[in-house]
Amino acid sequence: MPLGGVGEFGCNCMAVRYGEDMILVDTGMGFPQETAYGVDVEVPDFDFLEEYRENIVAVVITHGHEDHIGAVPYVLKKFNVPLYASHFTMGLIESKLEEHDILGDVLLHRVEPRDKVEIGEFEVEFIRVSHSLIDCFALAINTPVGTIIHTGDYKVDETPVIGEPIDLRTLRRYGQEGVLALTSDSTNATVPGRTPSERAVIPDFEEIFSEAEGRIFVATFASSIHRLQIVIDVAQQFDRKVCVLGRSMIKNVEIAERLGYLDLHEGMLVSLQQAKKMPDDEIVYLVTGSQGEPRAALSQLSSQTYKGLTISEGDTVVLSARIIPGNERSISRLIGEIYKRGAAIIDEKRRLIHVSGHASQEDIRIMTEAVRPEFVVPVHGEYRMLYRHKEFLKNHCDFPEENIILIENGDKLELEPGRAKVVEKHEIGRTFIDDSGFEEIDGEVVKERRQLAYDGVVTPVVTIDEESGQLEGEPEVVARGVLGLDGNGNAASFLRDLRRVITETVEKASRDERRDSSILKERVRLELKRYIQKQTGARPVILPVVVQI
Repeated sequence: MPLGGVGEFGCNCMAVRYGEDMILVDTGMGFPQETAYGVDVEVPDFDFLEEYRENIVAVVITHGHEDHIGAVPYVLKKFNVPLYASHFTMGLIESKLEEHDILGDVLLHRVEPRDKVEIGEFEVEFIRVSHSLIDCFALAINTPVGTIIHTGDYKVDETPVIGEPIDLRTLRRYGQEGVLALTSDSTNATVPGRTPSERAVIPDFEEIFSEAEGRIFVATFASSIHRLQIVIDVAQQFDRKVCVLGRSMIKNVEIAERLGYLDLHEGMLVSLQQAKKMPDDEIVYLVTGSQGEPRAALSQLSSQTYKGLTISEGDTVVLSARIIPGNERSISRLIGEIYKRGAAIIDEKRRLIHVSGHASQEDIRIMTEAVRPEFVVPVHGEYRMLYRHKEFLKNHCDFPEENIILIENGDKLELEPGRAKVVEKHEIGRTFIDDSGFEEIDGEVVKERRQLAYDGVVTPVVTIDEESGQLEGEPEVVARGVLGLDGNGNAASFLRDLRRVITETVEKASRDERRDSSILKERVRLELKRYIQKQTGARPVILPVVVQI
């Protein structure tokens, strides 16, 4: 059962259950599809798993991107079970758990490619795959009724910058032994051909470095360790030092260097203070903010100063990342700010400076033919991508259409040899995380914030004599952001009408109702709600105040 990541980008999480045991494959975060006021991040609603509390035996992670590990602290706070991940992925996870102050409370297992671990009724083998991140796995989940191969995010890259290529030999071995189901990445299922190797960007980076006369700023995903290594290598080739800016970039470089994944020559990295003193043609800045995030280093460099540094005329800014859907406006705004500063901008439309980490159609063919599953279940991506994944396999790989199963978040898919059927459908909600990244926000709070933004708030204030229950003076009405009360000529008369409605409501109430403030508040709220909606169509939040004197 997917709790997220199917029919959407982000929140990747798959629950796999056999008998009384359940494992969670990845626990990722995502971004709200519409503006959720004061909320940057959402995670799957893990409260749904409460009924399986005694069944959950482990969390197994494929790789370290935020849409696969971003929710790890939240799930481990609810279900303190062992977690399995690669060395680099675990380094990223440990940093998160330390921020949440639970690092010492959880059991973490580091695994290597081809490791097999017994987890309850499951045997899980970790199979190396290529991706835009390093140290990534597909999973062979062996059960008594068959094997599931879960690809995670992958592409077929025979020449990765760091580490070994995808382990097709092990995948083919499973294919020969028999695979019940392949749950397969669909993110690039609409893209023909093969996804280029990470090395494909090197020639264009070399050209950019040879042409640039001033400072170079390279913005990329902080997790793209292959890309960081390329920038570092090309910088060395052109006698430039590298300065890393941005919290997540600094953290990931430190983890990758400590674990031996980044090849850094002595003296290659310099501090910001050192970089400021160097000639412009001798420095490269590796920065966060390729998606136009307002608090990231690149946005601050382009709109103001970042620790005394700013982008200026003569600089070259390289946006070495794809545009994540939904970020178009923020990136466009960022580019405008950079142009105002007089810098040159190079993005993936002008040069080959970014390649995807996901399987295109021919990669999907290679994976499917290697694994030879009885059933294919497309995952990871919007529904149109899942559908195109199915169409490609049916039309170009002669895979039986009835054995390609399209599911959605909350679908409970039962699998056994000769049978794959969705037997239940559940509504899986989302948990919102506040800007601090630590506190969960109730869905009702977000709903109220949205209503406040769309329709405003009305606060009627009623003063009642505590003994007699009589109205003391005329009610007051305070309104903010309400249609009809926006300062035009009709606002004064509308306010008079609201005060009249409140007065009539109080006078119609019985003496006991007037002396019970909670009952009186609700009567006033309902009458105002009906009146305002009838007159304007608006549905503002109404917060009555009853003062007893």
